[in-house]
Amino acid sequence: MLLLVASPPAMAWNAAGHRIIALVAWERLDERTKSAVTAVLRQHPDFERWQARGKGADPDLVAFLEASTWPDDIRKDPRFYSAGLEEPTPTRSGFPDMERRLNWHFVDRPLEPGNRIRPSAGMIDRQLVALTATLGNPKAAIAARAYALPWLIHLVGDAHQPLHAASRYRADGQGDSGGNALTIFNPFQPRHPLTNLHRYWDDLPGPPWLRGKRLTNTVKSLSILYPPATSPGTPEQWINESWLLARQYAYPPGDDTVPTISPEFHANALDIARRRVTEAGHRLAEQLRQAFQEEKMRQARGDTRGADGRVSRETRP
Repeated sequence: MLLLVASPPAMAWNAAGHRIIALVAWERLDERTKSAVTAVLRQHPDFERWQARGKGADPDLVAFLEASTWPDDIRKDPRFYSAGLEEPTPTRSGFPDMERRLNWHFVDRPLEPGNRIRPSAGMIDRQLVALTATLGNPKAAIAARAYALPWLIHLVGDAHQPLHAASRYRADGQGDSGGNALTIFNPFQPRHPLTNLHRYWDDLPGPPWLRGKRLTNTVKSLSILYPPATSPGTPEQWINESWLLARQYAYPPGDDTVPTISPEFHANALDIARRRVTEAGHRLAEQLRQAFQEEKMRQARGDTRGADGRVSRETRP
């Protein structure tokens, strides 16, 4: 029990969840946007590392799938460091720095509005806007855009995980870090039944090793079960949806110190997780299409529009 409490916070959706989201998006991208995405990813410093994991598969798809998990992969990469916990590591070519940006993955909003809380370090809401602006800015350095793209792919997925948008707070204002501090007993994972609530939700989309044909078949099934919504919405809307889901469904009912996951709770959580990763894939495709469309429009206008909407226009002959 002490080891569980002392362990570092879990990631967002596990690798399977992020690959599902990425493949759903990839299959919905038009060829022009795919080409633009691929051109940017090929400039990422870790592009060759990604290809080494692809085993001869389509290099463009391999890069897109591997980019989707890259912000989580670097948590265990010794080239990078966690601010406040480790000393900075030397900056490698192509990176702005080597910080793992752990606070980009979430925003801790209280389940009950109005509760006294400690300020949240989470920045996912702001980073989704900033990264999209960088990606759609033809004036941005290619290294900045290549760094932003994997983060955007990943954070669109994170925004759809209910416990990346909410935390349960005690009367003293201390939160549970999106369920990381709540130990649960999960009888549907007999090998490791004792875990925390956040990790339980992370693992719902599928086993971390899900790849290849099994990944493709999973995405086909989910795309049939959960067709795209009429409107893709906005990052703020996605986060609000996740917050509402966390408030209503993410925490097991009752007051047990270590709640047990019931069959009814598990079935509902599975449905929510599968729907959310599929929605995230549909929305990621639209977010990328819009970003690269904005890039094309700016190039035609000869201007640079920041996240605040201001325009700096070139003088053209």
